[in-house]
Order: sequence, then structure tokens, then C-alpha cells
Amino acid sequence: MPPSKLRDLIRQIRATKTAADERAVITKECALIRTAIREEEPEYRCRNVAKLLYIHMLGFPAHFGQLECLKLVASPRFVDKRIGYLGVALLLDEKAEIGLLVTNCLKNDMCSSNQYIVGLALSTFGSIASPEMCRDLASEVEKLLKSSNAFVRKKAALAAVRIVRKVPELVENFVPGTRALLGERNHAVLLTGVTLMNEICAISHDSLVHFRKLVPHLIRILKALQVAGSSAEHDVGGITDPFLQVKVLRLLRMLAKDDSESSEALNDLLAQIATNTDTVKNVGNSILYETVLCIMDIRSETGLRVLAVNILGRFLGNSDKNIRYVALNTLLKIVHADQTAVQRHRNTILECLKDSDVTIRRRAVELLLALVNQANIRALAQELLLFLENCESEFKSFLTTELFLVAERYSPSRRWHIDTVLRIITMAGAFVRDDSVSSLISLITQTPELQGYATLHLYQALQEDIIQQPLVQVAVWCIGEYGDLLVSGEPSTEEPPIQIPESDVLSLIESILRSPHSSVITKEFSINALIKLTTRLSAGNIDRIRNVLRFFSRSLEVELQQRSAEYSNMFIVDHLRAPLLERMPVLVSHIAEHNENEGIVMNEPEQETINPTAIAASYHAAAQAAAAAAPASFNGGGSSLLDLLDSGFGGSATPAATSFGGGAAAAGGFGMGAAPSAGAGHDMLDLLGGGFGASAPGPTAPVSQPAASSLLDIMGDFSSPVAAAPAANPATTIVAYEKNGLRITFDLSQDPASGLLAIHVTSVNQTANAFNNFVFQAAAPKSVKLTMMQPSDAHLVPGGRVVQDMQVDNPTHRPLRFRLKINFTVNQSPVEVLDEVSNFPATFV
Repeated sequence: MPPSKLRDLIRQIRATKTAADERAVITKECALIRTAIREEEPEYRCRNVAKLLYIHMLGFPAHFGQLECLKLVASPRFVDKRIGYLGVALLLDEKAEIGLLVTNCLKNDMCSSNQYIVGLALSTFGSIASPEMCRDLASEVEKLLKSSNAFVRKKAALAAVRIVRKVPELVENFVPGTRALLGERNHAVLLTGVTLMNEICAISHDSLVHFRKLVPHLIRILKALQVAGSSAEHDVGGITDPFLQVKVLRLLRMLAKDDSESSEALNDLLAQIATNTDTVKNVGNSILYETVLCIMDIRSETGLRVLAVNILGRFLGNSDKNIRYVALNTLLKIVHADQTAVQRHRNTILECLKDSDVTIRRRAVELLLALVNQANIRALAQELLLFLENCESEFKSFLTTELFLVAERYSPSRRWHIDTVLRIITMAGAFVRDDSVSSLISLITQTPELQGYATLHLYQALQEDIIQQPLVQVAVWCIGEYGDLLVSGEPSTEEPPIQIPESDVLSLIESILRSPHSSVITKEFSINALIKLTTRLSAGNIDRIRNVLRFFSRSLEVELQQRSAEYSNMFIVDHLRAPLLERMPVLVSHIAEHNENEGIVMNEPEQETINPTAIAASYHAAAQAAAAAAPASFNGGGSSLLDLLDSGFGGSATPAATSFGGGAAAAGGFGMGAAPSAGAGHDMLDLLGGGFGASAPGPTAPVSQPAASSLLDIMGDFSSPVAAAPAANPATTIVAYEKNGLRITFDLSQDPASGLLAIHVTSVNQTANAFNNFVFQAAAPKSVKLTMMQPSDAHLVPGGRVVQDMQVDNPTHRPLRFRLKINFTVNQSPVEVLDEVSNFPATFV
């Protein structure tokens, strides 16, 4: 009984009601096909393979028919070969074990006298050829590239594209044949020849230089296509062969890049295409889009670049969402090359924020952020804040981070900066990154004249919302530091004084401590604020604060329990509480500056750090003054300051030394019984040096151990002098990675006293494309302790740089070796780089 026909199988599958019925039909048919394969029925082989291909298209396994496909390929009949080659292309790939058999079949058919059989072999080769197959059949493809038959030459050119992709070292074999294809009158052969030339130029720089001689010839081809009348054979939407025009433009863009002579020859032609191409249909838009890319990539005239940006501006007004998206994406790529021209279309870009398509809104936001500068920061920030208020959740995290960066980089005044950041945190606090909290606190500490103003507005925001943790943390920190300004009614000279009752302030902090929405870190902030307020508010509130601390000294959270217990013991030595709880010094973070170099905004963080020795000396002097006023001795009795660290807590009289990160100076390195974790980069937020271990690493610069030890002298031997930190080794720069337009350098400097190695990582984008979502990671052997700080940015613009600090502790002094992992996105394509760096100088171990 002959097997059923393909149309019968399709009819049966379409008649099934459920997925189970469909599987049953296919399982039964596969069993019949297997039986036919075992019984060797050559007359039905073609029918069985056709059914297998349909089953494969439905997603069911059909690999058992691979040999049947090869048997059909070996058949002398063209019908069998056609089905066989289709099966080989679908069921096999370049990793198939029967690759050698396929190679032999392809080689035999490439030598056939029938052009269609040769065409089948070349098409299949272009789909599944492995590197080994490419090496074996490269000579046959090269011969066919010179065939007198246009059909064969076209197929051979596409097969050659596969070869140069898989085996780049064979590129030189196809350069002469490719050059000859440009003289073809047949548009199909010419199109495949240009495609092959594009591929060769992308792989081989030498070939690109060689093909630059053909730029005048390519210009003539493009001019002929522009002025040619309507031809039914090549006409698409009233334009002659748009596919060939796009390919030629793409090749010219590649050849004329960084070449003044070729660029000058192209200027007039590109202006003609940009002016005369019909934009009614998408065919014309595709040519205009490729023309714009060509203009922006080559060394074109200024007027031509403005014309290209205006074309993209017209695209933004198109009703087709795809065209609007392409226009936004392209403007985002070229905004750093000609920002002034793009700024003219700012209103149109703002309209895209109201588009119903989420991808268009995303690209519009990214483009507007790239357009922000010193002149338009107020207007654009206002628009983006309005968008932030009503946008989807997936936008808020990205937009809040970017708004923080642009506000820091381009703020016209400190007050505007504080108002903007407060508004961001109030609207989208749950989506704010952890390091944004430390940045805002640092900004407020650097602006003494606005500390009361910021504290008042934070207090008012806190009365309306205590759920958003970043907002609560910043507000509580400011209330603890500047509570006296809040209750005295001195927030700002520009507003009528508003006096906040002290009881209201304490009630608000207590409600935060009791709130189920408050995280442990937020409660730590609140407890720190309470102990600070004992020196900011009147003495009548001390008992209330002591009761709160006494309650939390029994908390199940160890950190809250320990803080509350230690702070409660501070009241035993009341005369020392005020010096220990003085205001924090100015906290200086890494501030990203912007440099305009040929219209490109570059992030170059300025390394500004606090002088730890000077701060330690000031606190040392304060502690000595307090000691002079204290009765009796500090070395014995229950009033000894050392008892604070040794009574009932099982700790040593000398706290564990920790590296100075900005905030530890608030209480002279008051130990909290546990050293902060290595990753606690938010030491600046820790009012009393306890460290918030759960915080993300911040960009605080590590400082040598002696400076930190001098801070701890306040809690130990008051008579010991403050030792100056020894000078670090001179910095040395090494290149850690340099490939594909990305250059990463390490600036090394080692502290001779502590042995800690500081590494300043600089990543530079030397390409014309932006690297988005840029993440640099490093891994060290287990014997090495590696601490990484936050990077200055997550985006690498063309010509821009991202900086990041690392600290290395290598106690074994073995030669250093790091494994690097770099992730970023280029043109929406994810890129992952894995590499190793071991070229550290022998002195840095």
C-alpha cells in the first residue's frame, strides 16, 4: 500500500481538534515513514521526505530522515534533488556528523552541466556550509564566480559570502572575482557582487583600501539608477531597484569613511538623492535612511549633515510607527556628532513622549536625555519630570538614574539641583538607586546655606509619605544632622520662618521606626537620627529618646539592638556626647564633569577626597578638650569611655580599624561593635561609623590604614599623636584590554603602609557607536580580596569614558591576575567580552 500524499497529511492535521490529536496523527505518520525507510522504497522517498519537512516545520523531530535527504540529493532526477537539497538545508546544520557526505554531493553537483542543479548546490552550500566545507569547496565556488552564466554567478557570489564569513583568511581569493562583478549589467548579479564586496570590506581592511579605487565607478552606478526611467523589471514603488541602491550606498559609506577624497566625491550625489527621492512610500524612505547614515559616517559638509538631520526630523512626523522608531534610534546615534542640528527638532521629539508605543517613548526619553545641556536643562528636566510622574514602572528606574546624572552635571544652581532631586525622590523614590541617597546627602552637606531649606522640604515630604525608603532615609539623615535648624525656623531666608515643634519631629521618627514599611537600614538611619537629636533639641526630650532606644535595645534585629544599647550607654558619659555627635563634615563625592570635545559629552570624574588626617586631628582636639573637662581618670571606673566599648558587649577596648570612607568621621570612628563589610561603600551615611552593610558600594575613595587608626585614637589613647599617612607609590598605568574600539586602562597606586592597591579603571569608547548598559566586572583568586566601587556612568558615548575604582588586598603577595567580564549593548545587540589581565608590574603585588 503506497503511503499517503502530503496534501492528505495536511488535511488530517488540520482536521484535528486538540494538540493531543495532532501529536497522535504525526506520531502515526512518522512510524509509517520509518517503516518505509527500513523497507527501502525509492519510489516513495521523495513523498516521505516532503512529509518529514512539513512535520519539521510544525516543530516535531524529523532528524531520522537526514540520510533519506542525501539519497535524494544523489538521485539523477532534478525533482528528487530539489526536495533532497531542501531537506538538507532544513534538517542539517554545519555541525552534522554526515558533513563529509554532504560535501561530496555538493562538489559533484557544482560541476554539473545543468545550471539549476548547480544553483541548488550553491544555495544549500550558502545555508549550511561549515568552515571545513568552505575550505574544501572554495576553489569550486571561485571558478563558478567566473562562469559565463549570470544565474550561476549570482548563486556563486552568495556562496562566497558564506565562505568569507566562515573562513576570513580566504578573502583574498575572491577579491579579483568580486571586482569583476561590478561591471555586470544584470542587476541580480550586480546586487550579489555588491553584497560580497560589503562583506569583504567589513572583514579585511586591506581589501577595503583596495576597493576604494572603485568609488567613482560605484558613484556612476548609483547615478544611473537615480536618473534611469521607470523599468517594469526593476521598478518598486516608482523607484528603480531600491535594493541595489541601498546596497551601493552601504558600500560607499564603508569605503568613504575616514577618506576625504571619497567623501568629497560623494557629497553632490548624496545631496541629490536626499533632495529628489520620493518619500510617499516606504521604498523612498529606505533609500533616504541609508543616505542619512552615509552622510553622518563620512566626512561630509556641514550643510549636508543638517539636511540629513532634517530628513530624520521629517521621519518623526510620519504616521508609520516603524519609521518614527528608526528616526529616533538614528538621531540617538548621531546626536553627539551634531547636537545643534538635532536640538531644532526638540519639540517633535517631546511629542513622541505621548506616543502609545512604549518602544518609541523609550527612545524619545533616551534622545532627550542626550540633548540636555547647560542652556536647556530647566525646560527639558521639567518635561522629563512630568513624564516621570505618569510613566510606566519599567521607565522609572532608568529615568530616575539618568535624571540624577544630568541634574548633577548641568544644574544651573545648587537650589535648583536640590529641588529637582527632591522632586525625583518624592515621585519615584521606590525606583531610586541606593547610591542616589548618598549623592543627595553629599550635595546637602556641601551647601550650608540650603541645609535648613532642604531639611524643611524633606520633613514636609515625609509627613505625606513614609513608604518610599530612599526618601525616608535622606529625610531622617537630614533631620538628625540639621534638626536644630528645622525647629528654629531658619530653613531659608527667602521663605517666612516655619517653626516645627520638637515633639512633632520626634513623633515622626517614632512612626517611621514603628512602620511595617520601614526597612532595617531605614530604622538604622532613624536610630542614628534620634541620638543626634539629643544634642540638637532641648534637654526636655532626652528622656523620650532614651525610652525609644531602650525599647529597641531588645530588638530581634542584632544591628538595631546593638546600636540602641551602645547609644543608651552614651548617656553615662554625658559630657562626651556633644563632641562625639557633632555635625558631619562636608562629604565630597565623585562629581561627573562634562567636557565638550567636538560636541561629545564625556564623563571624567574628578577625584576629590576628604583629608582624613586633618579631620582626625580636629576630632582628636575635640576629644582632648572634652577629656580636660571630664572629672577623674579615663582609665578606670564605670565612667570610663572605654567601658562603652567593653561593658557587656564582649568587644575589645579598641575598635576594629576600618578604612575611612567619609562618614566614619562623624563620631571619630565609633565602633558599633562590628566592622562594616567590605562592600559597604555608604560609610558616609553612617552617622557613627556603624556601617550599613546592606547598602550598595558607593564611589568613596579608599584611604590608607594609618589615617583610619588615627580616628580611632578618640576611643583609645588620647595622648597618642596623629600620624600622617605615608605617601603612596607613584601611579603606574597599564592597558588591561584594547580590542574592537574599547580601551580599558588601570591606573595603579599602592599604599606602602597598608599594602592596599588602588586601581582607577578607565574605559574609553573609541568607536562611533554608543555602548549602553555598560558593566565592567573583575574576578580575582580567592587569596586576593577585591572591592569594586560604583562606576561613574552606565553608558559609554562615542569618544566618552567611564571610570571606576577598585581596591585590592593581596596578603600573599603573589603575582596579580584578574579575569574580566565586560557586558554592554551596541545597536540593541548584547555584547559580552571575557578576558584576562596579568601584566601587573612586579612592584604591585
